Amino acid sequence: MLRPAKRGRLGTQIVLHDANGNATDIHATVLETNEAGHRRLQFSNVPDIRRELGRLGEVPLPPYISRASVKEMHEDKERYQTVFARNDGSVAAPTAGLHFTPGLLEQIRDRGVQVCFVTLHVGPGTFLPVKAEMLAAHRMHEECFELGEETVRMANEAKAAGRRVIAIGTTTVRVLESVAARNGGKLAINAGKTGIFIHPPFQFQIVDGLLTNFHLPRSTLLMLVSAFAAPGETRGREMILSAYTEAIRERYRFFSYGDAMFIL
Repeated sequence: MLRPAKRGRLGTQIVLHDANGNATDIHATVLETNEAGHRRLQFSNVPDIRRELGRLGEVPLPPYISRASVKEMHEDKERYQTVFARNDGSVAAPTAGLHFTPGLLEQIRDRGVQVCFVTLHVGPGTFLPVKAEMLAAHRMHEECFELGEETVRMANEAKAAGRRVIAIGTTTVRVLESVAARNGGKLAINAGKTGIFIHPPFQFQIVDGLLTNFHLPRSTLLMLVSAFAAPGETRGREMILSAYTEAIRERYRFFSYGDAMFIL
């Protein structure tokens, strides 16, 4: 994603600077443009650009969070991150996970709750507004995910025993329901890509409860939450907007570092 986009014409060479504003010998050349206006870049003078991201880049904070100094940006590397993050890949934090600390996870385990994990590399398409007049015309960008053996076993055993599967955030929901849709309603070890677009009326096969932050209007995330509020029905939107009205009246915090709701 380049801004201003008009300066990213094909063949344009870009000199990368480090976090302190110093020019480096690493260059990027614009190779092509896709329908969304995103550019494909070829990097020069570096064997693997991913190894240099910590030196060159900044934490991909949402645009409504501004930082005045490099010191603040260093703090974001820890603060804008979940305590259970392991692999590089996401362009944003799965914000519902930001509510958890190692101590809180231990308290949850002490209550007999099993805690397991999924990986989904959040992509920019998650946050794009829906512009199509008909929902069926909207296409989600694909995102990479991994679902491992332990999580598959725990979730399938819980469903078979009549216990609830609680998802922390819409990211988790997308992984679990994507895999379930491919495997007859059950989970299986899986790694790949998902472009699932969950909106009312959607019948959930795995997830029984959802902890999620408050989301932007017209977003696919708000539609997912609306679907979960009333599975298989279309009245979930009104239920969620009613909850949002109360949140606004009570001055809840919205967005990444905001409050959350628990839907059962």
